[in-house]
Amino acid sequence: MPTDPVPALLARATESLEAEFAALPEFQPAMDSKAIAAVLEETAHRLGDNYPYFHPFYAGQMLKPPHPVARAAYALAMKINPNNHARDGGRVSSLMEIEAVAEIARMFGWTEFLGHLTSSGTMANLEALWVAGQLAPGKRIVGSEQAHYTHYRISGVLQLQYDSIPTDTRGRMDMNMLEQELRKGDVGTVVATLGTTAIGAVDPLQEILALRDKYGFRVHVDGAYGGYFNLISKALDEPVRRAYAALDQADSIVVDPHKHGLQPYGCGCVLFRDPAVGRFYKHDSPYTYFTSKQLHLGEISLECSRAGAAAVALWATQKLLPLEPGGEFAQGLEKGRRAALELDRRLRQDGHSMPMAAGPPELDIVVWKLKGDSADASSEFAQKLFDACAKRNLHLALVQLPCSWFETGGREDASGNGTVTCLRSVLMKPEHEEWLDKIWEIWTLARREIVGE
Repeated sequence: MPTDPVPALLARATESLEAEFAALPEFQPAMDSKAIAAVLEETAHRLGDNYPYFHPFYAGQMLKPPHPVARAAYALAMKINPNNHARDGGRVSSLMEIEAVAEIARMFGWTEFLGHLTSSGTMANLEALWVAGQLAPGKRIVGSEQAHYTHYRISGVLQLQYDSIPTDTRGRMDMNMLEQELRKGDVGTVVATLGTTAIGAVDPLQEILALRDKYGFRVHVDGAYGGYFNLISKALDEPVRRAYAALDQADSIVVDPHKHGLQPYGCGCVLFRDPAVGRFYKHDSPYTYFTSKQLHLGEISLECSRAGAAAVALWATQKLLPLEPGGEFAQGLEKGRRAALELDRRLRQDGHSMPMAAGPPELDIVVWKLKGDSADASSEFAQKLFDACAKRNLHLALVQLPCSWFETGGREDASGNGTVTCLRSVLMKPEHEEWLDKIWEIWTLARREIVGE
C-alpha cells in the first residue's frame, strides 16, 4: 500500500500552529494515553463495518471522499475548535468562511450577495425558504415532484403550504403544470432543482425565470447536488447549459460543499442575491457580540454554533483547487460526467438494461431498469443484481422511478403506469472514469451469474 503523506504533512503543520501560541505558559491536559489508544483501536474496527465510500468501487449514493487537504485542515483547526457563530469564537475561521463563501458566490456570477455556510443542505434550504416566507407571508411554495423531500418538511416547519408540480420523463418540472398553479395567484416561491437526488435532473430554470417576470414570485435554486456543475456548463447538453446560464438571476441558491465540493460532512452553503434580506436575521445578543464592530456570521444565520473547522477545510481546499472553469477542480467534475455518459452508453448496448428513454444523464448520475415481463420482475432482477455486485465489492444503489420514464417492449409494463425499482450509480469521483472498465467487468460478471449465461 502506498505511503499516505498527509499525516506527516499534518504533523508538520500542527507544529507550526503550536508555535503560534508559544508565548503562552505550557500546560498538558489530563489524559490516559493507553485508554485512548484502546478506544481508538476499537473505533477503527467498528468503522471497518461500513461501505468503502472512499473507493471507486463505491458508486452508489452521493458520497464523495473529502480531499486530503480538507481532512488535514479540518483536523488542524480542531486543535483550536473555533465556533463561527461570532468573531469571539472564530476570529480567523470567520474570515476564512467569508472568503470561501465569496468564491462560491463568484462561481455563480455574484459579487454583491449575502451568504454563509451551514451544517447541511437541509439547513441551507430552510434558511432560503424562511426568508422567502418573510417576504411573501402565507403564500405557497412549489417545487417539482422530484425535488428533495425536505422541502415539504421544511415548509411544514415554517407553516407554509408546499405543493408538488409533476415532471416530464426526464424528471424536470413540467412548465405547463407550473403555470397552471401560478395562475391561482397564491404562489410566493418556486423551488428549482439543479441536480435532483434520484437522477440528477436539472429543472428548466430559464423558463421558470420567464414565468417569474409574468407572475411575480421568488425563485430559489436548490443546487445542493448540481451547483458546482456551473463550472463545466459548456460540457453539458444544451437545455442544461441554458439553465446554468440563468443561475445568476435566481433570488437564492443553495449548494453543498460536502457533496461535489470535496468537504467533510456537514458543510452546506446558502446565498441570497439581495444582501438586504439580512434584516430578517437582526437580533440583540450583547453577551455574544462585544469585541468587534465587523459583521458577525451569527448575525446572518439561523444557526448559532457552527463548526469553524468546516470553514477552514473549505478555505484550504479552494486555496489549493480554485473554483474556476478549466481548473483542476472543474476537471474532476468533467471526469465524473464522462464516466456517467460512458456507462450509460454501454448499458444501452448490453441487451439486458434499459436506461431512461429520454436520453443520457444530465449530470453524473446513471439510472437503469432491467428488462423483465413486469415491473415486479424487473424490480426483483434489480435487487438480485444489486446484491450480486455487492458480493464482488461493487456497490450500487436502488431507486424507485416511474415506469413511464423507460422504454417498454413486448408484455413488459405496456401501460407505463406505476413505479419500478431501478439500479442507480452516482459517478461523482474523478477516479470513476479510470475505473469504469473494472466496474463494467464486475457488473457483467454479476449479470451473467443472475441470468445464467
